[in-house]
Amino acid sequence: MMKKFFSVENLTFVAIVLGVLCGVYLSKVALSVYILGKVFLRLLKLIIVPLVLTSVFVAVISLEDVRKVKDLGVKTLFYYLITTAFSVILGLALVTVIQPGKHYHLALATKRIAPHLKHFKLSDIVWSIIPSNIFNSFSKGKVLQIIFFSIILGLATIAVPKEKTRSLTNFFNNLNDVLLKFTQWIIALTPIGVFSLVSYTVAKAGLGIFVVLAKYAFTVILGLFIHAFITLALIGWIIGKYNPYSYFLKVREALLLAFSTASSAATLPVTLKVAEEKGRVKKEVAGFVLPLGATINMDGTALYEAVAAVFIANIYGIKLSFLQLVIIFLTATLASIGAAAIPGAGMVMLTLVLSSVGIPLEGIGIILTIDRFLDMLRTAVNVWGDLNGAKIINRFIKI
Repeated sequence: MMKKFFSVENLTFVAIVLGVLCGVYLSKVALSVYILGKVFLRLLKLIIVPLVLTSVFVAVISLEDVRKVKDLGVKTLFYYLITTAFSVILGLALVTVIQPGKHYHLALATKRIAPHLKHFKLSDIVWSIIPSNIFNSFSKGKVLQIIFFSIILGLATIAVPKEKTRSLTNFFNNLNDVLLKFTQWIIALTPIGVFSLVSYTVAKAGLGIFVVLAKYAFTVILGLFIHAFITLALIGWIIGKYNPYSYFLKVREALLLAFSTASSAATLPVTLKVAEEKGRVKKEVAGFVLPLGATINMDGTALYEAVAAVFIANIYGIKLSFLQLVIIFLTATLASIGAAAIPGAGMVMLTLVLSSVGIPLEGIGIILTIDRFLDMLRTAVNVWGDLNGAKIINRFIKI
């Protein structure tokens, strides 16, 4: 009981409350402990490159052979990438229309313009994806280039006989496990980081920041609702030829668990069970599509990242160019492949999106106050996307 009470989630909630109180009544203390928040953000930034490299590579080699890539793998990856892309486009559209934080002047930031190219060209996107020197991409944290390299490396690995690549795949699988443990350690520091960042933000910006946060939260929740009950439902009804709302009721056990745990991985055993027993998905299809989806399909998280990035840019007075919006779209979509299926991983992923277009990472401290609740909602949408993917692909695969 005590262990559950002192969970990271509960301690984070306590840290948010204490951070607000400290920012209001002990502003000097709040400013002095800000270094703890900066250390927390630096640790998040530290894990980005190695975690993306191993997570994407492991996700690709889980397809095991080129034949699976050609059939089940291609269909699964296509579905996941398309639905994730839809969710990001929806998020960018909503945040552009609603513009949460557009007229809010953040006291702790000076107005600035993130670096961008004046003239948009297709070649700019191409070169932002394809690296000329992968080690240069590693050192500069060019996430899209790292993802591209990881995907190609993974495909090349499964194209080579297993006996020749066994040591390589074992190395990356083990390294990925180690990095996930490292990430869990960083996430365990969340209460300290949250207290520092929230107290500093409140001390500098005042309680007025919560008014604009309500508008931001509304934008995210509206996007998640539309994607879950309209976008995914229409895809299921038109392509999958099933009643999505009836299916929703059958698999609701997994969705409720995803909401409560905020973890696709922790929910996976139940997701598999309800998909096979109540959703009538073939065991072979569910056994492949759902574990892969728990690793690479993050519709809700990707939508949240897009909204959060533009929101933070707005309150910092950063003007994003069309090219930067395209890069946010690509990064949020592709980085979802490398997002770990554990609570708080979306925060790691957000640092990728912010870094890709030059938005200050300190902005994460502003949205941390309501991140836990939004994390629960977006995880439920992630799992709902997995379950729809399994149901749709089940129709087209004959096993």
